[in-house]
Amino acid sequence: MGTALKYRVLVLNRLWQPVNIVGVERAFSLLLQDHAQVIYTGDENFRLMNSLAWLALSKEASPEDSEAYIQTVRLRIRLPKVLLLRSYDKLPTQEIKFTRDNLFERDDYRCQYCGNHFDAVHLNMDHVIPRDRGGRTSWENIVTSCIKCNSRKANRLPHQANMHLIRKPERPKWRPFVSSLIGQSYDSDWDHFINLKKPA
Repeated sequence: MGTALKYRVLVLNRLWQPVNIVGVERAFSLLLQDHAQVIYTGDENFRLMNSLAWLALSKEASPEDSEAYIQTVRLRIRLPKVLLLRSYDKLPTQEIKFTRDNLFERDDYRCQYCGNHFDAVHLNMDHVIPRDRGGRTSWENIVTSCIKCNSRKANRLPHQANMHLIRKPERPKWRPFVSSLIGQSYDSDWDHFINLKKPA
């Protein structure tokens, strides 16, 4: 059971948007209080199950040793991978911290001038409007650039260097808890609901 308590469960709002990641205790609390349903992804289709249906599934098809479960006195109860909240439809409104890693993730590890993908060690942060021309250090003025493009642009505006941005920089739209998954392992069933792109 010690390993089971470290297990993480993805929580979606009723619009099927990811809003949180919770532990097993909180997941079962939401399920047993009828605040959420399990989204079962074990077959071709998604099936929504309340706590009674989830227990019935665990009884009829006991989880294998390779699957995550909690052992009670009488049965093994499968651990849910994804929960759907019944009434909550909002998204968390926290600010996303402006960091080098978050910037690279926003831009998909792609130089915003040449469009090529790079590892983080071969990328820079570039002020679209240079600082000495009043450019601010903000989501809306910083882009990811490769070393070659950053050197070519230098201390000029993109059009002065005959360069064009592949997209306008803006504040990222992903939720902070999703950004915490970058570089972490998570259940493959979550791929249906979150989109974490890896650098090529």
